Amino acid sequence: MPKKNKSRSAIKNRRIKPIHIHLSAATILIITLVVIFFGYIAARLVTLDTFKARPFFTVKSLGKIDPKVATKTSPLSMRTNYNLSGQGSGTIAIIDAYDNPSIESDLAVFNSKYGLSSCTTANGCFEKHKMNSKTAVNSSWAMEIALDIEWAHAIAPGAKILLVEASSNSGTDLLSAVNYAASRNDVKAISMSWGGSEFTTELNYENNFTSKFGANFFAASGDSGHITSWPSVSANVISVGGTTLNYNAAGAIISETAWSGSGGGLSSYIKEPTHQISANIPQAKGYRATPDVSYNADPNSGYPVYMSTSYLGLTGWFLLGGTSAGAPQWAAISTISGTSFNLGKIYNDASKVNQRYFKDITTGKNGSCGYYCNAQSGFDYVTGLGSPVTTSF
Repeated sequence: MPKKNKSRSAIKNRRIKPIHIHLSAATILIITLVVIFFGYIAARLVTLDTFKARPFFTVKSLGKIDPKVATKTSPLSMRTNYNLSGQGSGTIAIIDAYDNPSIESDLAVFNSKYGLSSCTTANGCFEKHKMNSKTAVNSSWAMEIALDIEWAHAIAPGAKILLVEASSNSGTDLLSAVNYAASRNDVKAISMSWGGSEFTTELNYENNFTSKFGANFFAASGDSGHITSWPSVSANVISVGGTTLNYNAAGAIISETAWSGSGGGLSSYIKEPTHQISANIPQAKGYRATPDVSYNADPNSGYPVYMSTSYLGLTGWFLLGGTSAGAPQWAAISTISGTSFNLGKIYNDASKVNQRYFKDITTGKNGSCGYYCNAQSGFDYVTGLGSPVTTSF
């Protein structure tokens, strides 16, 4: 007699034994070493030409903004929140890739909305310099440009704005734009709201972040949590991390905590600079620690930005966050502070009387790596020395 087929229910109810894979300690070690090896090889394959930067902003709201949120983070509110007085002077250079064709008119809309002084080519406040006259438009970089320009002017309305548009987002093109800004004697601060993974030859470009005219360089630390990025890891750059401003129902700030997206950590290639050695940065292990300072970056307490160049098919008011918002605003602060402001001085100031210059951020984290991912008293690898409470550095 033919065998009877098993019933469907019998097959369905038959238990399938789970497969357990047991790896020895030696096998795990080998796998780990292989991962590290290929990561090392990948880093060595990256050159300045193959390095591709991305803008560090995060969108909270597309094409519209919540009026209540926008009021909490208006230019006047942010100047009040951080006790930022003064108008600024000299020139703030904003370095970005590609072109934003509507930036000057968009800045005019932003200024009108918040009662800020006019900043145009005609009155000498605004200047756009294209590194290549045929630079293409890229909507993401156009948004970064709008954020950087509008908020640098919001914090330091007395400073001039120089927008330098790199031909592309390659490291070579971006450094060419940086070099142009650094060569000008009117530039007091250079803001770079972009970055990418570290690479082995980044040490070769440390001198690109210096200026014989004394300009300070600022870079966003990144928006992906506990990761270091170049150029913020340069020993000559002020790396800007991120925080979250927390409000009560009435709209008043009740606390400031570390933002989970804030980039930070130890550089893989840049040795610990003198100013950090002098400040006794904890657990630095002889390498550059980032970030140096911080600023509100959480998109939930983000910034209103106006742009008429299409982004994802939308135009108008957007609400943005990211450490890229902090870099241009810290650049603006430096132009208010005066000629005494520099990377070494802020560490020296903090080592003496930190509370006069910075709000020490002691809660929050940007990952699950323990010490290096947790905000804590004094310098930490999420918010650095803290957020500003003055412009008088």
